[in-house]
Amino acid sequence: MHLAALLGLVGLSQSLSADDTHFHSNLNYHSPSCRHDSLGINIPLVSRRTLKRGAVPYTPDQLNFTHGVASGDPYHNSVILWTRIAPSTASDTSNTTVQGSVDLYNHDTEKYIQADPNPICVDWKIWPLNNNSSSALTSQGKAYTTSDIDYTIKIEATNLSPFTSYNYQFTICNSQKSSPVGKTKTAPSPDSDDISSISLAVFSCSNFPNGYFNAYGNAARKNQHDYVIHLGDYIYENSGSGERAPLPRKIIFTLHDYRTRHGQYRTDPDLQLLSASSAWFPTWDDHEIANNGYRDGFSALNNTEASFREGGRLVSVDQRKMNAVRAYFEWMPIRQVDLDDNLRIWRYFKLGKLIDLIILDTRNYDRSITSLGWNDGYIDLIKEEANRSLMGPRQEKWFYKTLVQSKERGAKWRVVGSQVVFAGNTMGGGGRDNWGGYLANRNRTLRVLGENGVRNTVFLAGDSHQNWVSDVPALGNSGYNSTTGAGSIAVEFAGTAVSSSGTAGPISSANNNARTQVNNNHVLQWQEGYYRGYFLLTAGKDKVDAQFFGSPSVATRNSWDLPLANFTVMSGENKLARPVAGGRVEAGALRGGNVVGTNLTRNTETGQWSVVGFPKMYI
Repeated sequence: MHLAALLGLVGLSQSLSADDTHFHSNLNYHSPSCRHDSLGINIPLVSRRTLKRGAVPYTPDQLNFTHGVASGDPYHNSVILWTRIAPSTASDTSNTTVQGSVDLYNHDTEKYIQADPNPICVDWKIWPLNNNSSSALTSQGKAYTTSDIDYTIKIEATNLSPFTSYNYQFTICNSQKSSPVGKTKTAPSPDSDDISSISLAVFSCSNFPNGYFNAYGNAARKNQHDYVIHLGDYIYENSGSGERAPLPRKIIFTLHDYRTRHGQYRTDPDLQLLSASSAWFPTWDDHEIANNGYRDGFSALNNTEASFREGGRLVSVDQRKMNAVRAYFEWMPIRQVDLDDNLRIWRYFKLGKLIDLIILDTRNYDRSITSLGWNDGYIDLIKEEANRSLMGPRQEKWFYKTLVQSKERGAKWRVVGSQVVFAGNTMGGGGRDNWGGYLANRNRTLRVLGENGVRNTVFLAGDSHQNWVSDVPALGNSGYNSTTGAGSIAVEFAGTAVSSSGTAGPISSANNNARTQVNNNHVLQWQEGYYRGYFLLTAGKDKVDAQFFGSPSVATRNSWDLPLANFTVMSGENKLARPVAGGRVEAGALRGGNVVGTNLTRNTETGQWSVVGFPKMYI
């Protein structure tokens, strides 16, 4: 058969060696960095390999869209679209190195294996929501993928309209085989001042073996948000057991390990539902790579020969980090904003004049040493040292500059996505592995806010698997009054986990613990650790509202969703509005308010829950 006809089986009828455009349009060929020999894919080499004589390309019936669709990082005129098209749900075992080499080394089998020579061609299109006519088609294109990037597709759809909802879909070239239809939304124009409100659904800590991702599905079904923010621990690197045992069933180290783990998480139907229905702003915490990471290692893999040989299973700290980073960029709908800086995930989005969204990396970028399980005494001694940084000097400088620029451009609200709890030194992790272990960095942040008059700042956090809502007093807590909120210069909403464990024991124990936390932290206004869930942050011109929701169980896949507490921040006040939460929450402990409690019962025959005192359950 003539080569052109052979390649036509999957729509590759043009000469790849003469035109690599459709490889370049797949952004995953450029991640983590196409500018460094050891960090990227050699596209010309991949292109030449696909023309190897004797290669038999896949037919459409041999391929499937294995993990749904996703979108993310919207600008006012473009958005990232993602999918995976492959001959198998399993990640390709040949590609455990980089550069598109014909002979690739598989670290799992310790053998060289020939790379899959077959490229797969996909057409994509995006059009205004609920308008399927061909005349309404806004943007379309073509992209190739191969085993080199685990058969993932990530493209930037451009020439879009601001703050507009779109449908999108991928189709195998020259076929009728298509992905599910996804929904996404562009950001408002940076200078737009006519947006009345924007809602963000905020998540963190989705541990697959620990339970079902009900929170994702609940938010998707309610459809009350414009965008999703995921503050990290989207996957976990550790081992586990049970009905949802992780794959591979071990602590992960290699590129294939991390790809396999990402793939397993994307089999969850509620994760697929929320990914297909909303544009995400994702960032990582530590578990996307390894627990308690810092610039030179992790809690369970130190940068020593003994650790390399034993705990690291002959994988170095740097190699493990690069494996995790590469898999993350392949599997997430995220932009890489600096190809010369392969670890950079911190970035900035202007959502009209209403919200400036500042996404930080307080875990992996250039963090000074943290708690590693055996050095807590040392961390306590050095936590106030001026040279310690939670994010590294380059990111710090960018963060402070961005806060001031945001104020100067007239953005109404600054929403800061920080993985770990900011407001109190001892909240959410004992004060060593969060901002409390980097007090000079925290004080520098407070100083920038105070001295530059940066107001209407809202910190977001995850990581701790519990809910924490706090005022953020000025540097030194000067003049702060926990009853009135006077002296506060910002607020923080820290959310619980999608499925990772919270406070152990029954709800009564969790509520007792919450009361202790509120009593011991004068900035803390509400604490709750029993429920798994998320919160909805809605910013308007006059106020920000935060609504917290909790699932009573992640042991089964269900749509039980309870409203737990509502909070308001009025523009210009820089504190939680009083009475906090209207003086009433449904669980946890509220400073100066009432905990109504949950009269929650389950019918053992039907399995249905009934609730007294709640306005509505989403079932």
